[in-house]
Amino acid sequence: MFNNANIVQSAVSAFNNAALSAPAFFWAALLASPIFVLVYKHSQKLISIFNWNTKQIPQKICLWTVALTLVWVVLFGGNYGVLRDSQTLLPWVIAFILFMSCLFLGYQTQTTSLPAWKKQDPKHKTTIICGILLGLFILAMSDTHTWWGPILQISSCMLGLFIGRKIRKNIPNISICNIIMLTTIIAILMQPEFFRFGQLGNLSPIHLIMVTIFGLCIAAEAATHIIKPGNKIRQSAYIKLKWMTRVLTILGFAMFLITESVPTFIITSLIGYIMFGMSIKHATRIPANMEMLFFGFTVCAFGVLTTMPVITCLGILQIATISDIQDTVRQSNILL
Repeated sequence: MFNNANIVQSAVSAFNNAALSAPAFFWAALLASPIFVLVYKHSQKLISIFNWNTKQIPQKICLWTVALTLVWVVLFGGNYGVLRDSQTLLPWVIAFILFMSCLFLGYQTQTTSLPAWKKQDPKHKTTIICGILLGLFILAMSDTHTWWGPILQISSCMLGLFIGRKIRKNIPNISICNIIMLTTIIAILMQPEFFRFGQLGNLSPIHLIMVTIFGLCIAAEAATHIIKPGNKIRQSAYIKLKWMTRVLTILGFAMFLITESVPTFIITSLIGYIMFGMSIKHATRIPANMEMLFFGFTVCAFGVLTTMPVITCLGILQIATISDIQDTVRQSNILL
């Protein structure tokens, strides 16, 4: 009863259960809402301060979202007192996130040449070496639940940077960013206590509703990116299929509220993707900015879930730069 491990476990559980009654991500977003309004109102001024142009905004948003996610995964995770060592695949999922993030960052920084080592003065060399060792130390300490944890973390990042610097083909920025965001949310659902998101399998409705909103937003963004309108589905068949997917989406959401299961979340998002894709395929045309609108919504939802208001502000900047936004939002109703 008074075993040290049991005492620590009880304290951790009490902390997480207290967090459930007052979800930190929800209150952080609520308290930051005045900042979000100011960002939306003064979006053009902020973009001019950053010296971005309209074409650069999605690429810049992807770059900063991935970079901040990398830092968040390394620094924010690590509640090892409740990590289920023998059952979880979480270390491998985190390694995948680190690999993809570093690959993307390496690709984005290909034009930045590394400084010539021989031309550096001794003090500068010492600073570079200390910086590299500090980064490796932080990576190693971010996964110490097993002896191979630090090796996995460091090798994932190093391999991702190496491959990213060597890639010569264009890679889709938004698609890679979506994969990283989705994998991060799946990792949170796999073991929420690891990211201090909640206690084991007892998440509150606020957690689950926000995760579902993220899943449907990323499904809508993927559908608008991949599927092209073509008026290919007959009206009679479309109505029946549409109602079927609506019912399945609602049932999937209800099952997710009950089970809090990762497969249920993925299946519900896939059904949402089919529902949205069916609407697009049935339509004659959709607004050209609809994909960017849902990309902005996805980034906003991701920033709220991970308690990173900066990422939410990036999503708001994306939404604010859309021309005819009111008309785009109104026409997006066809997806439902």
